[in-house]
Amino acid sequence: MKILPLSSGDLVADRRADYAEMLRDGGDVAAAADLMRDTVAIAPGWVAGWYRLGEMLDEAGRPGEAVDAWREALRLDPADRLGASLKLELAGVLAVSEMPPSGFVETLFDQYAGEFDSALVERLGYRVPELIAEAIAASGRTAFAHAVDLGCGTGLMGERLRRVASFLEGIDISAGMLARARAKGVYDRLEQGDLQMLASGTDHVDLVTAADVLIYLGRLERVFGAVAAMLAPGGLFAFSVENHAGPEDLILRESRRYAHSRRYVAELLEASGFDVVSMEQAHLRSDRGAPIAGLVVLATRRSSTSAMVIAGETGDEALTPAVH
Repeated sequence: MKILPLSSGDLVADRRADYAEMLRDGGDVAAAADLMRDTVAIAPGWVAGWYRLGEMLDEAGRPGEAVDAWREALRLDPADRLGASLKLELAGVLAVSEMPPSGFVETLFDQYAGEFDSALVERLGYRVPELIAEAIAASGRTAFAHAVDLGCGTGLMGERLRRVASFLEGIDISAGMLARARAKGVYDRLEQGDLQMLASGTDHVDLVTAADVLIYLGRLERVFGAVAAMLAPGGLFAFSVENHAGPEDLILRESRRYAHSRRYVAELLEASGFDVVSMEQAHLRSDRGAPIAGLVVLATRRSSTSAMVIAGETGDEALTPAVH
């Protein structure tokens, strides 16, 4: 997917946008928003300009105008590669969706692929691959014939799985991330795919991981059902989620990531044909200087999945196994 241009294509508009950013950085957010509005009047088809205008207006305490700007960004780019719909959800004018726009997730990670490892590990103290590897080791399992790393990114989880997996497969929505993973040479197979539309595999896989991935998927019924269908009986599913303590199944945070409740995760695993091996609270990483609390979960696929009716709950046909 083509990433949206950060330039308007109009030199005058770009200069005005740069000056608006300078005003904003200097603390005059109201003036920055006004200048950014003038900027999109010069370049009315500039999606990124409308999106940034919404952010400035919101910061200036003008939420109604911010909503209008984000609506225009969404109108201009229905694929919603900048995630304007998520801003509208956070503003309370759209119902929280069951999943984010795929275009937003793909664009986000394509943009960050080049600096992803250093940003996460060095600046944000990212620990999820380490925590998942420790949970798997604590189960006593030391070798896997076929492991699948969902949302493999640049291969931070794969680097740890390589030690225990005879065949290691990675799936990610971002071509940029897959290019970085391919350069590391840790995967036997890499595939570009949207986890929201994950196809079910026959029950030949004995380990599936999802490290810091489900926070971008919203509701988890479909992906849990697909994982259960691809895992052999006794196979392990190891993953992380951001955690929240409220009564809701999940919430959308200001970071535009989803947080899931312990109850929701446990109930959904049970309904999807899993037994929970461990579910531990952990510090996953930092964000804006604050620790992000989450759950690191290890579950095993039961021999019988007759209780798994997840796909039918959303109106889809039962998940049909298909060999990758």
